[in-house]
Amino acid sequence: MGRLSRGRPLPAVLLCGLCGLCGAALNFTYHGQAELEGFLRAVTREHPALTHLHSIGKSAAGRNLWVLVLGRFPTKHTVGIPEFKYVANMHGDETVGRELLLHLIDHLVSNDGRDPIITRMLDTTRIHIMPSMNPDGFESITEPDCYYSEGRYNGNSFDLNRNFPDAFENNSDIIQPETRAVMNWMKSESFVLSANLHGGAVVASYPFDNGNEKTGILQGHSLTPDNDVFEYLAYVYASKNSKMQKGNQCKNNKSFNNGITNGYNWYPLQGGMQDYNYIWAQCFEITLELSCCKYPSMKQLPSYWKDNKDSLIEYIKQVHLGVKGQVFDQSKSPIPNVIVEVQGRNHICPYRTNRYGEYYLLLLPGSYVINATIPGHNSMLRKVNISDSPRNFSALKVDFDFPFPMKPASKTTDETFCPEIPLYMNFKSHAEALKPCLLFLFLLTLLTITF
Repeated sequence: MGRLSRGRPLPAVLLCGLCGLCGAALNFTYHGQAELEGFLRAVTREHPALTHLHSIGKSAAGRNLWVLVLGRFPTKHTVGIPEFKYVANMHGDETVGRELLLHLIDHLVSNDGRDPIITRMLDTTRIHIMPSMNPDGFESITEPDCYYSEGRYNGNSFDLNRNFPDAFENNSDIIQPETRAVMNWMKSESFVLSANLHGGAVVASYPFDNGNEKTGILQGHSLTPDNDVFEYLAYVYASKNSKMQKGNQCKNNKSFNNGITNGYNWYPLQGGMQDYNYIWAQCFEITLELSCCKYPSMKQLPSYWKDNKDSLIEYIKQVHLGVKGQVFDQSKSPIPNVIVEVQGRNHICPYRTNRYGEYYLLLLPGSYVINATIPGHNSMLRKVNISDSPRNFSALKVDFDFPFPMKPASKTTDETFCPEIPLYMNFKSHAEALKPCLLFLFLLTLLTITF
């Protein structure tokens, strides 16, 4: 490919054609920072009730880190509506995801009120889309390459997917502006499900990316207590992408059974974003590798959109998997910071209710016992039977009512309960939660038949 020119403001007429201001479809081309901003602003102007555009911070070079929120209540969280996010272009030279998320935005706003699935999704879900976490890296590329470009790193020459606190070993890297902005973003929202979009392979990878003996590295993998859910989530995405599902698209990579892999089993990495999401943000995140070539020619972009469109939509539905609810005191006031987890799969940093007393637990269909715990009081246990909730766009709702009032201080506390240190260094094995799951194998078969 030839030398690229980016970052200069474009004439209004050209932006109109690029961004759909005149009713035209979004072009399949690479959009620099100015074009990306123009598109996002145009969508927000055209769909003010459905969208909210905001910057969660600045890059090392001072560029905005834009997030577009879509849903019926885009400006704020609504109790009972789960929060979902997609993040792309974390490595600036991995560009396909950046463009696919722009086309996903275009598809969602264009089909609201026309497609019943999209309409229902926007009715029941708050969707956050960050097309580029590393705009500095993207803008720095002058000679795109399939395998490596200088734009992989941020403006301070850091790999952002090695820059997060790690649950297994100390990460001595200086936390970068982009990383800090995303960490603060996670703390400001109750994200339930997420995916980050990369390139250089074609596979859906799930946590853990790092590990130790307690999470199974002696067996060649590193598994979370929710491994059954993660395998299912990865397969949901891969099963809608026929090329990914084959598992052997790239000559320079291993073959992946059903198009999915445990991150550690593929290759270990320290300081990854998906592990941070799961440990400290209570958010299930997987990594989607979408193209063998990191920066393919723009003429291939329509093919990538065709391959991934259904997967991107089907994956969002999974935010409704499992169970959700609120925890109240005697006066029906919601109680924050209550530990709510499933017996037998406790998280090393316990999952707690948010400021609205809400909890969300992603679980496959089956029977479980949910344990709600307020320190200093007896726990409340509730047996639940979960069905295939994504098809109904609503997780099973189960509330807990504690028979006593809570002090106001207990309701407003916002302390951090888990320090961002290697928590797994002194953790006992969670082997019980890692046993082979026959239910997952059944669901995998069902998905294969359905899709």
